[in-house]
Amino acid sequence: MDIFVPDIYAQSIYTIDYKKLKKRGIKCLLFDLNNTIASYEVLYPDDKLREKMFELQRDFKVIIVSNSNKNRLRPFKEKLNIDTSFSSKKPFSKKYKKIMKMYNFKDTEICMIGDSLLTDIWGGNRMNFTTILVNAISEEEPFHVRIARSIEKKIIKSLNKKGILFKGEYYD
Repeated sequence: MDIFVPDIYAQSIYTIDYKKLKKRGIKCLLFDLNNTIASYEVLYPDDKLREKMFELQRDFKVIIVSNSNKNRLRPFKEKLNIDTSFSSKKPFSKKYKKIMKMYNFKDTEICMIGDSLLTDIWGGNRMNFTTILVNAISEEEPFHVRIARSIEKKIIKSLNKKGILFKGEYYD
């Protein structure tokens, strides 16, 4: 079950202490797209997200890593002026390894940020990245994601019983 435990649990991407990440040696931030930086219904980044991403790009390489297709990521890539990895097949490691090689980052220099234990946290932990779990932005999700959420609830319940992870109790 440790593979599902994030290093950090934050309310949202806006409550993460990025200065602390920089002090830890993090140089690259990998963000999930759907329900991490934008809800499924949102087609373009809003001003608040644009401002946050531009701010982060001063200190980090910022990349959106998503299981979504290229067309879903294109408006975010263009409007935020950041790199994206589409159809990433998280939690599998192929795209993560490609990013590490392409940008010459060590595993200890990368942080994966997302709302899903089954894709973002599991995938990041498998790669030995720092992982940050954030709350999902919206409860509106496609059917396949709702199925994954039901599995996640069981994992969280098990971690809760062990005193490891409690929904809504944030830590860094």
